[in-house]
Amino acid sequence: FQYDSSLQNITVEKGSITVNGISLTVVNSKIDQFSVAIIPYTIEHTNLKHVEVGTQVNLEFDIIG
Repeated sequence: FQYDSSLQNITVEKGSITVNGISLTVVNSKIDQFSVAIIPYTIEHTNLKHVEVGTQVNLEFDIIG
């Protein structure tokens, strides 16, 4: 996932992030992007199965991280 770089790096590896209301663990964190590992069950039972490259999503960051 990518986000506005003006927010600086507000993700933390092994920290939590919420994408479209789904709490996930950050695997890789960079200044304007992050990646998460998602298991097949999560894909199948959430709206993440409809997310494609370029799709806008709601992000909620763990500021305590």
